[in-house]
Parts: sequence; C-alpha cells; structure tokens
Amino acid sequence: MPKMTFILKDGSRKEVDAPIGLSVLEIAHRNGVDIEGACEGSLACSTCHVVVEPEWFDKLSPASEDEEDMLDLAFGLTHTSRLGCQIRITEALDGLVVKLPAATRNMMVDK
Repeated sequence: MPKMTFILKDGSRKEVDAPIGLSVLEIAHRNGVDIEGACEGSLACSTCHVVVEPEWFDKLSPASEDEEDMLDLAFGLTHTSRLGCQIRITEALDGLVVKLPAATRNMMVDK
C-alpha cells in the first residue's frame, strides 16, 4: 500500500498508509492528523490547505480554477499550496510529503 507523510505543525513527521483513490483530507482524518476540512471535501473552504513538498508538487494533477479560488482564502499560501481534499492518491504519489500550515482560516464560521 502506498504511504504518505504529514509534517505536523510542531515539525514532527507522521507516516501513514495512503490507500489509492482516497484524498489527503480523508487520509488525515483516518489517521488523527489535525486537518479541519470544514466543508467535508466539497471544495467550499480552504481549511484542508496543505503545503506540498516541492519535489512532489509537479507530480500532482493541476489545480482546478475552483481550487485556485479557494486557495486564495488560505492562510500562509505558498507556491506549492493545495487543498487536501483535491489531492487523490495514485501509485505515482507513493511517498508524498505534505506540510500542515501554522494556522487555517475558516470562512464558513459565522462571525
């Protein structure tokens, strides 16, 4: 089974099984990784924002226009930022490494 590694907010690393076809968000939730996913993967928020390690970024499918729009709302946006709900594991992503940003911005919460 493919594996992936989360670099947690404290800098520690957590390697987990990454079943093919699941999203990074789903894998995080299955393994107790602290990614919010307020919209439950429906591409309506940016709370599953992750920073993909540069050596993996070009192996991902390009972000859709809708994902790009949501990323504009993310805290700590970088040139390798993606939404975890939009990254689906394939054989080619075995070993994927993503970093959790220091904070998230939940625009779905009533203010």
